[in-house]
Amino acid sequence: MNGEVEMAAAFVRAGFRAVDVHMTDILSGRVSLQDFRGLAACGGFSYGDVLGAGEGWAKSILFNDRARAEFAAFFKREDTFGLGVCNGCQMMSNLKSIIPGAGLWPRFVQNQSERYEGRFVSLQIEASPSVLFAGMTGSVIPIAVAHGEGYTEFRDAAATEAMHRSGLVAARFVDNHHRPTEHYPLNPNGSPHGMTALTTTTGRVTIMMPHPERVFRSACMSWSPKDWSEDSPWMQLFYNARSWVG
Repeated sequence: MNGEVEMAAAFVRAGFRAVDVHMTDILSGRVSLQDFRGLAACGGFSYGDVLGAGEGWAKSILFNDRARAEFAAFFKREDTFGLGVCNGCQMMSNLKSIIPGAGLWPRFVQNQSERYEGRFVSLQIEASPSVLFAGMTGSVIPIAVAHGEGYTEFRDAAATEAMHRSGLVAARFVDNHHRPTEHYPLNPNGSPHGMTALTTTTGRVTIMMPHPERVFRSACMSWSPKDWSEDSPWMQLFYNARSWVG
């Protein structure tokens, strides 16, 4: 299942006009990113379009002069934001060379379980500059995961610790005591220190492996209190984007 319809629905609910842009639109020049304030790279397809999943997707940008220029110019602008989810998270992590403030980001590779993981887990929002998580610090919220390649792979132990202590980790997998965890299945991919959502030094671009767009309605949660509204807590991420745009 792809996630672009749910992603569009969440952004529309927050007050955006969502436009479905395909890579062929960028590569052909039919669409320019200069016309947009926000970019959401969706997940769910794995190898449905290009070998290498999100990494292959990134290479289709980096190795094409027009696409690379479009994306580099978009990320350089100070009036834009970006969200990468699942395969989109993988893709954006591989674009870190053209995303200001993303130098510490890892690659996302095969889960430690060596299996696809589709389940509900708990995420704790960390203090970070992410514009999308503004005002959400300390929240522990259930979320859907659906990925086979979500493990954060760093160059070495020093790079892992640098990211862990950078203040750029936007969310972590936590256990039932709300402590960051590496234990399976509470942490479905085994990423160190539970790291699963990262942002840039500017906070304008955020990447995450779990799927907030699949649970933006309370009805989509595994369980929710009776006094919750139609919106689940994850809808705040999309409202934050709209508030930031102004």
